[in-house]
Amino acid sequence: MHLLSILLRAVSVFLILCASSPVSAEHTSNWAVLVSTSRFWFNYRHLANVLSLYRTVKRLGIPDSQIILMLPDDMACNPRNAFPGTVYSNADRAVDLYGDNIEVDYRGYEVTVENFIRLLTDRLDEDVPRSKRLGSDAGSNVLVYMTGHGGDQFLKFQDSEEIGAWDLADAFGQMWEKKRYHELLFMIDTCQANTMYTHFYSPNIIATGSSALDQSSYSHHADSDVGVAVIDRWTYYVLEFLETQVTNANSKLTLGDLFDSYDESKIHSQPGVRWDLFPGGEREGRLRKVVDFFGNAQNVEVENANSTEPGSLKEDLEEIARLAEKWRQRDQTYRSILQSQSSKDGNASVTSSDSSLPQSSYFLRRKNAGATKMTDESNWEKRLVGVSVLATFAAVWLTGSIIGKSA
Repeated sequence: MHLLSILLRAVSVFLILCASSPVSAEHTSNWAVLVSTSRFWFNYRHLANVLSLYRTVKRLGIPDSQIILMLPDDMACNPRNAFPGTVYSNADRAVDLYGDNIEVDYRGYEVTVENFIRLLTDRLDEDVPRSKRLGSDAGSNVLVYMTGHGGDQFLKFQDSEEIGAWDLADAFGQMWEKKRYHELLFMIDTCQANTMYTHFYSPNIIATGSSALDQSSYSHHADSDVGVAVIDRWTYYVLEFLETQVTNANSKLTLGDLFDSYDESKIHSQPGVRWDLFPGGEREGRLRKVVDFFGNAQNVEVENANSTEPGSLKEDLEEIARLAEKWRQRDQTYRSILQSQSSKDGNASVTSSDSSLPQSSYFLRRKNAGATKMTDESNWEKRLVGVSVLATFAAVWLTGSIIGKSA
């Protein structure tokens, strides 16, 4: 049983090593919280903003199980929609953002300030399903994107309530205290958006917004057939960078590259970035890969292969090697005994020189040899030989993997 547990542990570590992909940021999972706070048909663009980001993070690998999507209105089924069941963010209508593969976690009047803060701080009732919970932990990188109508240090939720900059700062503060994120990227597209992150005080946060104090956030263009604007300017150009430059989850482009792509002459407002809460400030923050937040590139914590402590991987491998050698010796002794018994009985035994015989001749000679009684002891010995082969393969396989990855 002890041997079996060692083998299983060694093989499981090997599989983890094979499945993991190295990344620069030390995080083990990615989560995205995408929130539209606007209701009513004329705010079509805000829902399209969120669905566009939703499509992008899914394309880069974040699964629906790790995305929280909050939509206060269902534009796809609105009676004013000239294209029922669809949502587009471009007048060419090349991509249906709604489609058949969308999972909305909070819909309609579920999108409230209270539910949003409870989601972030994990203060939901026990009967709330797992799909509506943010399951992040101390190893998670979290992307929070919000869009809607706002002003100086507030963002409206469905024209009936507001979340303030201090409310948001305190929610992130609780998240940090509860170890619910490793690093957090906050993005917001609204009028005077940059004022929403002025009160943040928790570490490991990078924040960016579409417009400065006293500035509006503008729509990009309208679709004459839909009848309203279909996307906001800042989000449009963020998406343009993500869709044309970050083509896969292995992209090396950084947040510095993304923020450098901001063009005030196109956005018609002054986007902002806040770096001071991030360890190393702007210099380190700019080096973070875009996919560290928008993708699902993950790092897996693996035991140090050079550790010699009791129960370490190196000790297990050495023990497997010792056992394998011990069983080889017992196997050789066992074969010698069999050959000796066969000689006494006058039966020919197959030696290494028989390897030149045709396969049919080999089996013919084995058939002519006298039958050997299988005792419980010899049966157990053969099982040990089989396990020794497995152990040897596991040790060689795992050691080769570790050497390859360290190189």
